[in-house]
Amino acid sequence: MGKIVISENVSLDGVIQDDPTGEDGAGRGSWFTRISTKDREEWAEVEFKEALGADALLMGRRSHTWFVERGWASRTGEWADRLRSLPKYVVSSSALERPEWTNSTVLTGDPVAAVSKLKHQVPGEIVVYGSGRLVHTLVDHGLVDELRLMTYPVVVGAGERLFGATGGVKPLRLVDTRTIGDALVLLTYQPVHEG
Repeated sequence: MGKIVISENVSLDGVIQDDPTGEDGAGRGSWFTRISTKDREEWAEVEFKEALGADALLMGRRSHTWFVERGWASRTGEWADRLRSLPKYVVSSSALERPEWTNSTVLTGDPVAAVSKLKHQVPGEIVVYGSGRLVHTLVDHGLVDELRLMTYPVVVGAGERLFGATGGVKPLRLVDTRTIGDALVLLTYQPVHEG
């Protein structure tokens, strides 16, 4: 059975909107410009290694569009090649008929049912990048197996947060903490299943 892994860039106060590059237009981004070259290089190494360990990518339509608009579908290099080669599953309630990124499949209908089915079809890690709305749904329905939070040393103060309202308390267990470069911290959590 597959393992759903949420991989997010997040501020200290939990914001994921207008994240590191500041391209979402919320006016509170550009976190990436506030860290050192060493931090960015080590961040890229961690992200590439994660892509090598993934068996598939899962994302919402907006995140899929974000990757395509930033050239990931045609970029060169080992990291881009790896992402392009992975099967990509896009959860979309709108009319995304023909995704522009190679090896992409649109999952329509009930996202909980579609992702539950996907977990049974794909062995290994199914990594979720971005996709705030989808992440909220996955967390609320207990479909997440691991959260990897690349935490930036900034307080944003406003914006869409990683954790929105949930149907109840979702206990997590810290399983790993790593310093990335000099300023970033990668926190890895797994859900605690009570009962």
